[in-house]
Amino acid sequence: MRSPRVLLIVLSVILLAEYYSFIVVRSAVRSFPNAWRIGLLTFYVLVTTLAWVSIFFFRRIDWAHVPHLLRNIYIAFTIGFFVGKLFVLLIMLIDDARRLVMWLIHFFVPAANTTTTSFIEKGMSRSTFLRQVALLVGGTMLGGFIYGVSNRYKYRVRRVQLKLDKLPAAFKGLKIVQVSDIHTGSFDNHHAVAHGIQKVLDEKADIIFFTGDLVNNHTEEVDKQYQQLYAQLKAPLGVYSILGNHDYGDYAQWPSDAAKKKNLQDLKDMQAAMGWRMLNNENVVLERNGDKIAIIGVENWSAKANFPKYGDMAKAYTGLDSSIPVKILLSHDPSHWDAQVTTGYPDVQLTLSGHTHGMQFGIEIPGFKWSPVKYMYKNWAGLYKQGEQYLYVNRGFGFLGYPGRLGILPEITVIELV
Repeated sequence: MRSPRVLLIVLSVILLAEYYSFIVVRSAVRSFPNAWRIGLLTFYVLVTTLAWVSIFFFRRIDWAHVPHLLRNIYIAFTIGFFVGKLFVLLIMLIDDARRLVMWLIHFFVPAANTTTTSFIEKGMSRSTFLRQVALLVGGTMLGGFIYGVSNRYKYRVRRVQLKLDKLPAAFKGLKIVQVSDIHTGSFDNHHAVAHGIQKVLDEKADIIFFTGDLVNNHTEEVDKQYQQLYAQLKAPLGVYSILGNHDYGDYAQWPSDAAKKKNLQDLKDMQAAMGWRMLNNENVVLERNGDKIAIIGVENWSAKANFPKYGDMAKAYTGLDSSIPVKILLSHDPSHWDAQVTTGYPDVQLTLSGHTHGMQFGIEIPGFKWSPVKYMYKNWAGLYKQGEQYLYVNRGFGFLGYPGRLGILPEITVIELV
């Protein structure tokens, strides 16, 4: 349970965001005719009220009978609406801080010449300018999240070459494809997903790794049609998978513990039937021309308090020959890497994770990447290195919650060992 202090902070931020957003909208329509001004403000308040009411009653809505497009636009609009208001809050707080500094200067140094020439001519004050910027940014965020719905199936293939000093000769040039966080229960377009699976197949990988979260909660999300689709994933050295935090059914209500356990067992059985080898705190050794490398798979283990620690590295190492020069670890949550792998298992040269989705929202341009998830996860997308150990965090194949991608596209990772 969250502490009262945290809830108070969250409530304060929400109230401030709503207050400043109303001020910005009111300022924007101030010059409108009276009837238009009242009508637009009333409409804004009504939309805000409906958005908050819908959040509280979200779980009671029978989404199965709501068209997917309408549901997706509603969710994207609601998320964009509130994220936009948070950006409005940030900009307006900057303006208030500026005005506070100016007031303090006037108060303590009344004789000082504190007037400056505005870079905005014709009488527009800085506060008016910042209100307009806040409105523009807020509206852009809203439009962006709605646009992002169209990106949810725009799979991007990201290619990485890794030099592992101890890589045996027989495994040089090994081509790995990593897929993570499919979240089948979120899909609404089988044809689009099939296109993504075909992209994986087109890579002709030597081995395929799936790093967790096949479902949102229930095994039945993967119906026969999707089972047949995922079963197409084949590679000469096999397809290996692990469990993610959503695969355990921890976020759903179950009639009994037995029902929850059956759901998990059904998921394991289904992946086996698809030809995927699941590694639950265990390892497998691959051999080529007498050379060996090891694949280690752990159940979900997170350094974050809100996520479970089912993984057991000691158990996963059971029977593993320590002389094997290269070990690749599949671990769903990237916080595991810093918390246990780099500190206690220096012989793991490469760890493959997912989990973060890059928050499905952020900025990625050459030389710069940012997402709010970076404030929760130090390693949240792409390649990281510490000493001689690598971590790659896949941005996710599917989506969860927000039915879209804004700036962070769904990913298929291709890693070549050289």
